[in-house]
Amino acid sequence: MHDSAPAPVMTDVARLAGVSHQTVSRVVNGSPHVSTPTRNKVLAAMEQLGYRRNAVARALATRRSGTLGVITFDTVLHGPVTTLYGVEQAAGALGLGVSIAVVDRVSSDAVMRALTRLEDQSVEGVIALATQEDAVRALTAGLRALPAIFVGGLAGAAAADATAVGTDQLDGAQAATRHLLEFGHRTVHHLAGPQDWLDSRWRVEGWRAALHAAGAPEPPLVEGDWSARSGYCGMRAMLAADPALTAVFAANDQMALGALRALDEAGRRVPEDVSVVGFDDVPEAEFFRPPLTTVRQHFAEAGQRAVHLLLDLIRPQESPADATPPPLVPTELVVRRSSGPAAR
Repeated sequence: MHDSAPAPVMTDVARLAGVSHQTVSRVVNGSPHVSTPTRNKVLAAMEQLGYRRNAVARALATRRSGTLGVITFDTVLHGPVTTLYGVEQAAGALGLGVSIAVVDRVSSDAVMRALTRLEDQSVEGVIALATQEDAVRALTAGLRALPAIFVGGLAGAAAADATAVGTDQLDGAQAATRHLLEFGHRTVHHLAGPQDWLDSRWRVEGWRAALHAAGAPEPPLVEGDWSARSGYCGMRAMLAADPALTAVFAANDQMALGALRALDEAGRRVPEDVSVVGFDDVPEAEFFRPPLTTVRQHFAEAGQRAVHLLLDLIRPQESPADATPPPLVPTELVVRRSSGPAAR
C-alpha cells in the first residue's frame, strides 16, 4: 500500500505559476493589488494542483473567512438576479466566496434569522439587495456588528452615503419622459411600480420632474406590481380614463409588455397611435413587438461596485485610495421602435 501524495501547498502553486509565494498569498487573501493576468495564472495553477486553502486555519490566523454574505428579498425579478450575478462575479475575481440568504417575506424575525445564518458562517460583511422600504428598515435595525452595503433605492444627490450603491433611477426616468415629450407628445402617462419600492418612487419623481420642467400636465399615475398582467390591466384603465392618450412610460419592461398587449387589443398602433417606453432593458426587450424603447440598468455593475465598496469597509488597508467606485451607476436610454412622434 502506498502513502497518498501530500496535499499541495502554497509554495507548490507559486512554483507552477512562476510567481512568488507572496503573490499567491495575495490572491488567496483577495488582495486587489494583483493584476488580472497574474491572478488568473495563480488560479489556474491552484486548479491544476487541486490546491484548496484551509478556510478554518485561514480564518483563525487572519480573522477573515474570505466569505461575503448576501441578503436578497426577491430572486425572481430580473434586477435582483442580475445584481446577484455581478456580486458573485466580482467576489470570485478577488478570490472571495459568497454566502446567500434569501428572505421570503419582509419581517424583523425573518431578517434576523437570515443575518444569524450569515454570522454563523463567519461572513466578513453583508451586501443587502433591498429596495423595499420595509426591508431596508428591518435590515437597518438588524445590522449591528456586520459591515454592510445596501444595493438599490438611490438617486442623484441621495447617493452621497458611502454604505449604499444603486442605479440613477431619477435620471433614467427623466430621460424616458423627456424622450417622449421631445417627440411632441402633450404629456406622458406613467404606469408606476409598487410604491413601497424605493426605486419605483424615484422613477415617479423623475417622471414628474420632467413633466414639470416641460410645463406638461401631470396625468394621474396608475400603480402596478411589476408584472405584465398589472401592466395590461393598468393600460386598460388608462385608456378608459383618457382615450386620447398618446405616450406611456412604464416603470419596468414587464409592465410595458402588458401595456403593449392591451393597446393591441384596443386597436391602438405602437408607436403610430401610442408610444411606449419601459425601464430595465431585459434581454427580451428587443424582441417585443415592436422592439421596446427602454432605460437600461447596469445591474451587474451595481453588484460589482457593491463588492468593492464593502471591501473598502472591511479591508481598507488593501484598497488604493483612488480605487473606490462611485456609488451611483448611470442609466442609458435605448431607443427602439416602440416610441415615435405624436400623431398629428
